[in-house]
Amino acid sequence: MVSTDDVELARQSAAAFKETFIKIRAEVGRMIVGQADVVDGVLTALMAGGHVLLEGVPGLGKTMLVSSISRAIDLPFSRIQFTPDMMPADIVGTTVLTEAEGGGHELTFQQGPIVSNLVLADEINRATPKTQSALLEVMQERQVTVGRRTIKMPEPFCVMATQNPVDQEGTYPLPEAQLDRFLFKLVVGYPSEADYHAIIDRTTSGHDVVLNAVTNAETLQHMRAVVRQVPVTEAAKAYAIRLVMGTQPGSDYAPDSINRSVALGASPRGVQSLMLAAKVQALLDDRFAVSTNDVAAVVMPVLRHRLVLNYHAQANALSADDLLGDVLAHVKRPYATD
Repeated sequence: MVSTDDVELARQSAAAFKETFIKIRAEVGRMIVGQADVVDGVLTALMAGGHVLLEGVPGLGKTMLVSSISRAIDLPFSRIQFTPDMMPADIVGTTVLTEAEGGGHELTFQQGPIVSNLVLADEINRATPKTQSALLEVMQERQVTVGRRTIKMPEPFCVMATQNPVDQEGTYPLPEAQLDRFLFKLVVGYPSEADYHAIIDRTTSGHDVVLNAVTNAETLQHMRAVVRQVPVTEAAKAYAIRLVMGTQPGSDYAPDSINRSVALGASPRGVQSLMLAAKVQALLDDRFAVSTNDVAAVVMPVLRHRLVLNYHAQANALSADDLLGDVLAHVKRPYATD
């Protein structure tokens, strides 16, 4: 039996979580015009302890969004501009020969920009696969190994990567293993007409917007702990499993479009990501339990980058979002008695 005190404590935790989330969103909104869904998606992934892939053409404010979040939460921030000639040592660090104070020389290790709380991997698909692979360990294990040295990442830690979807010259598509390590893939679109007016007023008037820290790393860590404590109903758990299986060709829950157009579906990491993101959704809706509605709300950003489409999908101009829409329409929501 759940006691009254436990229920009240859960209610207070959910209320405090939502209050802090709204404060961060409002402060970031003083700098970022529009893009409400993208801002909420990035903050959701940050609260869930995951990484984010932001896809959009240049000039849409992706870099400004990440730097604004770092200022609103008072987190150390580093930016890595990926280029084809970048080497793994440029990211993780390397041992260099330096002049000692008493004369002579000594080998010292200089850590790379990856060692930070919030890391912006700008235009990540411009780096070679060898350099991209340097991120795999740090994204999954929260540590980086250089020679015999292992460096733990500071907590909280989050990688926010950007990529241009149309520029193919000098780019290297991210491998599936790396894409799977992003909790969310968010598509950043063009602003609305009203947003353009606000952008002009904020950026060409000579008045700089100074963001203030509305929370800190310690509070963010506590919020992440609260997310992990949110219970999941059996119906929501079964629904998430069926949705992920619905993306896998040949499964009992896959619609015909998935069988025709998908080469590889989402992995078990997709279920884990659905659960974490759905828990944040529940807290933002003033609930301390995950429902099937919470799961359905995060399907697109969680699963769109985990599908490998085949030639049939390309020939018919089908996107991952189109196919996920079919999955949502095809998979029935289970009841608690299922």
